[in-house]
Amino acid sequence: MITLDELRAISIFEPLPPEPLEFLVGAVEDIRLLPGEYFAHEGDERAFFVVIEGRAEITKMINGDERVIGVRTPGMFFGEVPMTLSTSFPASGRATEATRIMKLDATVFYGLAAMAPAVPAHVATLARSYLDALQAHASEKPVAEAHVIGPRLDAGVRDLATFLTRNHVPFDRVVVEAPAEHPAGAEPAHPVLELRDGSRLVAPVMREVAHAVGLAVEPTETDYDVVILGGGPAGLTAAVNAAAEGLRPLVVESLAPGGQAGTSTRIENYTGFPYGISGDDLASRALTQAQRLGAEIVVTRTVESIDPGSHRVVLDGGDALGAQVVIVATGVEWRTLALPAVDRYLGNGLYYGAARSDAALAQGQDVCIVGAGNSAGQAAIFFSRHARSVTMLVRGESLGASMSRYLIDQIAANPGIQVETRAQIVDLHGDEGLESLDVLDARTGESARRALSVVFVMIGADAVTGWLPSEVARDSHGFVLTGAEAAAAPQWTAERRPFALETSAPGVFAIGDVRSGSVKRVAAGVGEGGMAIAYAHQYLALAH
Repeated sequence: MITLDELRAISIFEPLPPEPLEFLVGAVEDIRLLPGEYFAHEGDERAFFVVIEGRAEITKMINGDERVIGVRTPGMFFGEVPMTLSTSFPASGRATEATRIMKLDATVFYGLAAMAPAVPAHVATLARSYLDALQAHASEKPVAEAHVIGPRLDAGVRDLATFLTRNHVPFDRVVVEAPAEHPAGAEPAHPVLELRDGSRLVAPVMREVAHAVGLAVEPTETDYDVVILGGGPAGLTAAVNAAAEGLRPLVVESLAPGGQAGTSTRIENYTGFPYGISGDDLASRALTQAQRLGAEIVVTRTVESIDPGSHRVVLDGGDALGAQVVIVATGVEWRTLALPAVDRYLGNGLYYGAARSDAALAQGQDVCIVGAGNSAGQAAIFFSRHARSVTMLVRGESLGASMSRYLIDQIAANPGIQVETRAQIVDLHGDEGLESLDVLDARTGESARRALSVVFVMIGADAVTGWLPSEVARDSHGFVLTGAEAAAAPQWTAERRPFALETSAPGVFAIGDVRSGSVKRVAAGVGEGGMAIAYAHQYLALAH
């Protein structure tokens, strides 16, 4: 614990009388850190820190990079700005060597302030001196890694922008007019990805884009302790836990970390975020955490096969990876509208799923959301901030059967959102792109033409697991059986019972939305990601 003598050795406390010093001795935290350990993170609740021994540096995320913006040595402070302005931390603090730090939480700091007003006055003076530097860092414009060039409603432009956004690659968007005609057989002219060095890629595939902007697409090794298929909340959590516990994990992701949750415009019911968090923000934090702990993540890669006996994983292109444990966390894919003209308008007015990067598509438009789940509700609320109007088409009698109450209440209170129940799209119309649609009212049996040219479809999702070997049992809908259900499947032949998240192939686990009977919630996927690594350790102990 901190002693009176140690407090008196700090200049700000040295002149104080015994009473406030004795108060501090009984109230402060004495924190000892190893090199690289953080004592505060950007966005944390306010507190006041004093370095007792060692050395710390202050870091801030600027344009996606963690930059050192200050150093603290014995007797120096951190937390002046948040304590003075009652804000969260604008930067992070970490030890650069073995370091000892004293922490005063807000209650202790203001208790001290009541006994010794000179302390907060001095802290406020220091805070003012730091504010100019913080404002300069905060005002730095993100450096665009690339420019995305193409028409506003071009399907390829949307896919490229979504890929870059979800992989946290800063870019500028340049809107150009669509060509009046596109000759049959001609190569597409858009989208164009212009890189910082001036080079251009025209209508590139995502693997080319990933290479161009420096994302990892090739595993660095051929053998791993754990290969995790899918980088959604469940997969990323498994990677975090595996890396933290000394295993060597690889995450194989087909598009971008975050999975379907990464497209959620706002998640309000995830514990620890009282004001909600967007899916891509949550994914970004999980990705940073996994990589900081040593997990390896490759994108734009898919799995062609798994050998259930050896756990050999073969990626597209033929790359073969050895693994002691395989975790299937591939999630689900959006269901499609069963309409004859749907392919004609896909990406040109009609879109499956929605994300914050789609705000430009909705700006000033009359938007239609098809679906009644939480994802549809989140999208409706988000797009109501950009669109002229938002119409939700719901096949059921109400939103209550499939949507959380908090979303239902927010939608009901939003004058920009109209909910139509017992309604569904029966036809699509438009020459160059989607211009209108026919909506059937199931109550009357009549349909009406509606001038809605931007439609986001979120009508549920299915597991895509046909690529899995037959030794991995699935239910009638393609979701992977685990635990007791896997034990009852004829594919399970081991003498022991499978672990709770283990499939009918020993050493192959399934977590998240792809698992039969899963809850289909972000928090549940995160929990299963942690559980899977605990079971993986038990499996490895049996195998050795």
